[in-house]
Amino acid sequence: MGLWTLLEGFLLLANALAILNEDRFLAPRGWSFSEVSGTGQAKSLKGQLIGLIYATQYLRVPLIILNVITILVKLVSG
Repeated sequence: MGLWTLLEGFLLLANALAILNEDRFLAPRGWSFSEVSGTGQAKSLKGQLIGLIYATQYLRVPLIILNVITILVKLVSG
């Protein structure tokens, strides 16, 4: 496994986190941002993961740019 493959894997993981819908997927399972921020659990592992999910959702435009760059590199390199 090379560095490029590892970076592609992280990009796929970021894509998966960015498309999670809070109303349909996260809130019914108790993973909404309001539940964690209101109870003071922001320092726990669950709070850290929820923060990561919301960070990837806010960074969708740079994520789209990284996806386009990855697609172009794959088209050029074969």
